[in-house]
Amino acid sequence: MTRFAIDAPTAVRLAEEGFVVPDGHQLVAPNLLRSQAMGLLYRDVRAGALDPARAERLLDALTTMRVRLLGDRVSRAVAWRIATEHGWDDVAPAEYVAVARLQADVLVASDADLAARARGLVALAPVGDLLAARAP
Repeated sequence: MTRFAIDAPTAVRLAEEGFVVPDGHQLVAPNLLRSQAMGLLYRDVRAGALDPARAERLLDALTTMRVRLLGDRVSRAVAWRIATEHGWDDVAPAEYVAVARLQADVLVASDADLAARARGLVALAPVGDLLAARAP
């Protein structure tokens, strides 16, 4: 079984692709994933780049996506430590890194800033690897 930690842009991409987590694999993310994904969709709707009806369908897909959301004491403490050790001004990226470090085999980070921060801290994989895991 491969456990993929995913970020919000990846979750939106998976929803757009109609991705269903194949048996034998698991998606994990920090609790903030769905709020951040909703924020991405909302900004696209406000900018006129996304039809509101399509955004609602994507929100529904995100809500029903089989992803284990984590926000336990240990992952929060690890995120705090990562952010502190690296001098980051926000703990959100550290939450993704912490979940990947504690609960996943790889982090699929479509957000370039998150991927850059995570490089060298956890194993990274492109979204294509996750899409390739799709059941035939």
